[in-house]
Amino acid sequence: MELIRRIAGRRPRIHNESECLVSAVLVPIVKKEGIPHVLFEVRSENLNRQPGEICFPGGKVEPEEMERPQETAIREAVEELGIRRDQAVLIGPLDYQITPPGTLIYPFLGLIEDLDIINPNPNEVAGTFLAPLEHFISPPMASTVEVATRYPADFPFHRVPESYKEKENWSKQWSFPVYFYEYGEYFIWGVTARILNNFITLCRPGV
Repeated sequence: MELIRRIAGRRPRIHNESECLVSAVLVPIVKKEGIPHVLFEVRSENLNRQPGEICFPGGKVEPEEMERPQETAIREAVEELGIRRDQAVLIGPLDYQITPPGTLIYPFLGLIEDLDIINPNPNEVAGTFLAPLEHFISPPMASTVEVATRYPADFPFHRVPESYKEKENWSKQWSFPVYFYEYGEYFIWGVTARILNNFITLCRPGV
């Protein structure tokens, strides 16, 4: 049957991907005096979203890049750090991240070579810094954040079980840990810390 052939041979996607802000980031590793370091960006204060926060290079996945989000991660790293394309070497994917605000993030690990040749874009990047990878081996601090939902006033409560009427106001649905790392004056948290924690976890033997 054509139906069976079509389903059996397809590669599944995230069904509601179009409802998310889809982005990709690069976790850049730099060797300094033979020791691996993680390169972080400090976001420009002029940005509308998360100004002044610590992040990895990254940005929105364009429609033509949806099948290869790693191209977004590399492109954004080149644009934000002011490096040549051949300075960014892709290693491989980390685990995908879905955030409560509806952002789908494709993180990738990469190497940045010739760090002396770097000219961050001041419109997006206020500065950069390196931190030894070993600094993040210990488990991060964490705090639990709750996520709640609220149904709109015109929701058809009369057509669903009675228990849903209790959810006309805010109702807790789930919770998740928010991780924190500190390195000198820098406070690394949120999605950046979550991606970093995933990377460190994958580095451990037996994972």
